[in-house]
Amino acid sequence: MEFVELARGGGVPAHVQIERWLLESIGRGEIAPGDRLPGERDLAARLGVSRMTLRQALATLEARGVLVRTQGRGGGAFVAEPRVECDLTGLAGFTERMRRAHLTAEARLLRARTRRAPPEVAAALELEPAAPVHEIARVRSAGGSPVALELSFFPAALLPGLLREDLGGSLYDLLAARYGLAPSRAVEHLDPVVAAREQAAELEVAPGTPLMRVERTAYTVAGVPVEHARDLFRPDRVRLTVRT
Repeated sequence: MEFVELARGGGVPAHVQIERWLLESIGRGEIAPGDRLPGERDLAARLGVSRMTLRQALATLEARGVLVRTQGRGGGAFVAEPRVECDLTGLAGFTERMRRAHLTAEARLLRARTRRAPPEVAAALELEPAAPVHEIARVRSAGGSPVALELSFFPAALLPGLLREDLGGSLYDLLAARYGLAPSRAVEHLDPVVAAREQAAELEVAPGTPLMRVERTAYTVAGVPVEHARDLFRPDRVRLTVRT
């Protein structure tokens, strides 16, 4: 890692120069995702700045998702894994979104069962109260690390035998190929939430970590609701985009 000599009195604040230098070093591959930066005292001394100036630069890069800072023994500033771009425009499942990002999507099944629909699920799927629905919960990973926690509900009457199918791939492809009920459009709502203990364990983050919840109801081209989902995304690993 080649250290930069900061320009003095040139109009560009030192913390901005440090940010640019670190971004360029990451871009050139001199420091890679997961690498730990030198300690604050050492790094500030090598750059010839105060620790306050250095911390300002590190805080800005942390807010942008470039760095992850941890406390305690073994802590420090680490280069973050690059965030996956997930475009919510149109209707594509997680598998397709990862394919567009040139990543392989993986799924770990947590549970698959048929149950009575909770009131909000029955309303979203336009079912009678407590009608049977298939509930499928999965952890979705890309690049070997978890990025999302999916919880989906499907009308059981429309999809007999769904839980006997292979649930490790794209559920949307399964709906299309097995049942002829390909989702065609969706209504989605985005809300910031914090990770509960069980959710945090599955996503490998600390309880209370900020997450982004995407609540979705998907419809066929005929307007039949076939899925109601509540997906939780790690914002440090996924960047959600909507094009208008």
